[in-house]
Amino acid sequence: MGNQMDRLSHLSYAEVPTVDPNGLDTDDGPRIGVSYIFSSDDDELEDGCAADGREKEPNEEEKPYDPREEVECAVYNREECVYEKSAKCANLEVYSPENLLNKCKAGDLVEFVASGQYPHWAVYVGDFQVVHLHRAEVKNSFLTDASQGRRCRIVNDLYRLKALGPDMVVQNAMEQVGLKDRELSWRNSESFAAWCRFGKREFKMGGEIRIGKQPYRLKIFLSDKHSHLLEFQSLEDVIMEKRRNDHLGRTAVMQELSSHFRSVEESKADPGTE
Repeated sequence: MGNQMDRLSHLSYAEVPTVDPNGLDTDDGPRIGVSYIFSSDDDELEDGCAADGREKEPNEEEKPYDPREEVECAVYNREECVYEKSAKCANLEVYSPENLLNKCKAGDLVEFVASGQYPHWAVYVGDFQVVHLHRAEVKNSFLTDASQGRRCRIVNDLYRLKALGPDMVVQNAMEQVGLKDRELSWRNSESFAAWCRFGKREFKMGGEIRIGKQPYRLKIFLSDKHSHLLEFQSLEDVIMEKRRNDHLGRTAVMQELSSHFRSVEESKADPGTE
């Protein structure tokens, strides 16, 4: 049966019914987002690849990190906000890996960011080292090596969940070192690092049953007054969509939404269009 199933992926908002980004919802509420049950994101680029996945040209430099490309958003489980990334509620300043080492404490969550790339998450375990899910294997690396030249920041407060004690966070991370491929229970580095810190099964693959009403909402902040909502059946689906947006960047996400809603308006104007 598995061979008959196509791998699901989310290529653009044109594939998904959504609400009006201007905040004018004309129907019953947010639309259902894509399920990533058969998907995983690869937040690591192969050696010799540019940020967009193509083969890097000789002497080509990576795009510098641009804070204006941050996609600010929040995640709700029913009515409770369980995650928020916005300049209003979190310190989104980034540092060089060398400078961040002066701020890290054991058990901290670290996010490595670069324009046009998936964010990469890790758990700081002390002695200048992190544990992270990298290319389908849980590894123990020096923070400076794990950064791969990217800027980084501590992101303990993005998830509004009760954290485990630092010793338990480090223990959770270290006990997974060496796991790879089919032994893994997480789709990406963020889910792994968050599970280590918060210990919730919702961060694992299959940690929630995808039936019934969608309890999660992803709210993308388009401006101070306008936002865009999607509903999901599991936290791991929300994380996958959120990371896809981070990979694209704010400009591309806004263009994608604008293109989708233009096509929706055109369809409404022409009832004969299927």
